[in-house]
Amino acid sequence: MADLDLTIQRDRLDTVRRGAAVVVDHPAVFRVTGSGALTCLQGLFTNDLDHPGDGSLTYGAMLTPKGMIVVDAWVVRQPGALTLIAPASGRDAVHEIFQRALPPRLAKAADLTGESAVAWVLGAHGFHTLVQSGIGAPEAAGRVVEHESGTGPLIVALATEAAPFAALLAGPGHAVDAAVRRLLIAGALPGEERDLHAARILAGWPALGVEIDEKTLPQEVRYDEIGGVSYTKGCYTGQETVARLHFRGHTNRELRGLAWRQPGTPNGRVVVAREKEVGTVRSTLTVDGRTLGLALMRREVEPGSEVVAGGRGATVVTLPFGGDELDD
Repeated sequence: MADLDLTIQRDRLDTVRRGAAVVVDHPAVFRVTGSGALTCLQGLFTNDLDHPGDGSLTYGAMLTPKGMIVVDAWVVRQPGALTLIAPASGRDAVHEIFQRALPPRLAKAADLTGESAVAWVLGAHGFHTLVQSGIGAPEAAGRVVEHESGTGPLIVALATEAAPFAALLAGPGHAVDAAVRRLLIAGALPGEERDLHAARILAGWPALGVEIDEKTLPQEVRYDEIGGVSYTKGCYTGQETVARLHFRGHTNRELRGLAWRQPGTPNGRVVVAREKEVGTVRSTLTVDGRTLGLALMRREVEPGSEVVAGGRGATVVTLPFGGDELDD
């Protein structure tokens, strides 16, 4: 697992929060087809892919039989195919799961990683910029449209409210590049990977390999709050543990926000409350000397608690961050 510490300029953060930025990424992309594609993927994914129907965008994860997250992903459902978009670091894990779990007569997964790209549109003005670009947008959040052009098929999806981005555009690299040029002409600013992480930290959204490791349960990293798990769909790998926690118990740790009280960056990862170690800092975001962070902590350390995190005093806050924590 790798920790993540970002420092970002105020004007850059303002664009990520209130403006429009577009970041081109090359994640793991798999296209699943076949008569049993939906049924098979439904049995591997924490969220419900059946109920939203065709033209939907859904977030969730694939788990171990014991309910630990293997890889998180967005799934685009279209007539006849499902496209899974996962962090690049999760490519091998997705490939292994599909090789093991997809019956060839019912479903086949094509690995499009490398030839595909994704443009993430960030900021409160992102949707307006997408409309102004003339690319075309779905009618509602969580919905998808596909355009055919001279540069190839382009998936355009609007994110749900809790997501750390406004929209995503996915397809062959040249098709995505052409769409990005139109977004830039419409007023979007070119972004970087750090902008994606800044947006997800503010949204309280976990990242694979940072907040999510090989022992992470979905409910520990806010899957209930961000809409990453369904408790009404049928069976899927790892469901027993996830359902038992939801209906009969609780997790011992949860993802929390931290706001350091004084300027300066923390020096270390350990979170201490009442002289007892209660968690670890996983991601930090520093702007003009003020720092926010994401930490996995004992669930009894509630928002409003005062702790020492990385050797500095901090306040535990509710996620997602409101943004005011950096404006004081």
